[in-house]
Amino acid sequence: MRDLPGDPAAFERAAGLAGPEATVQAVRELAGGTHARTWLVRTANPELEVVIREFPAGDGSASGEARVLAALDGLDGLAPRLLACDPGRGDGGGSWVMISRLPGSADITPGQPSSWAGQLGAALARIHATSPRRLTGLPRVLGRPSGSSADLSGPAAGPVVASRELLAGAPTVLTHHDYWSGNVVWADGVLTGVVDWSGGAVGPAGYDVGWCRLDLYLLYDERIAGIFLDAYEAACGAALPGRLLSDLWAVARSEKTVETWVPNYRDLGRGDLTARRLRDRHTAWTEHLLSSR
Repeated sequence: MRDLPGDPAAFERAAGLAGPEATVQAVRELAGGTHARTWLVRTANPELEVVIREFPAGDGSASGEARVLAALDGLDGLAPRLLACDPGRGDGGGSWVMISRLPGSADITPGQPSSWAGQLGAALARIHATSPRRLTGLPRVLGRPSGSSADLSGPAAGPVVASRELLAGAPTVLTHHDYWSGNVVWADGVLTGVVDWSGGAVGPAGYDVGWCRLDLYLLYDERIAGIFLDAYEAACGAALPGRLLSDLWAVARSEKTVETWVPNYRDLGRGDLTARRLRDRHTAWTEHLLSSR
């Protein structure tokens, strides 16, 4: 165990879950995120695959993700199941969650972007249709720093702040909080699940919808972002209220940070999305949205 990366206790726990004679056979780091280090762990005797997500010292995300995943209980196959959690030992070390492995892997360079975007929309509609009974005890989006007016900046911030009452009065659903294409896994072109639930909360549907549309515009264009929205609304059976406000909310929340997303895109195959390119596309999307008011 001493030769394994990360927290040895997490890998020992993985082997223990598999069985008393199990040993860790292989560990592979998974790409696509900067918030946590994510490992795919394979055991032998018997064979088992689990995923371990490690968070830095002082980060409360492990506890948050464990709470959300326990409430979702697999979300009918769309979310991983919680297997174990170490919220941190208070000695300056990090924390981790261990979750079941969903089949497939991240894919932000699909061969059929239109179908891919449509599946992203339909899956988000399934998430938002989660029964309110499962959401008891989850935090509120608008009660977090990321949901506050203080977190907004750029030219879209003013219109969003002016519409704060509309956001606060919108019907609430289960929100993923970081629903972008890199937090979704695929197998043979079929969406198989959604990962990274550390920010799961209760809030307006537009919080997720606008965020994913921004991601799709950065990756592709307005057409692909539109296909996603059409699929989402078709699966919901109704138009999303305040669609433009949702988009403006997303660009105002990301105005200060969009350049920092370079590693997320690069590690999943989009090295062309440099800091300059992300900023230019973010600006173009913001200007388009503001001109549509």
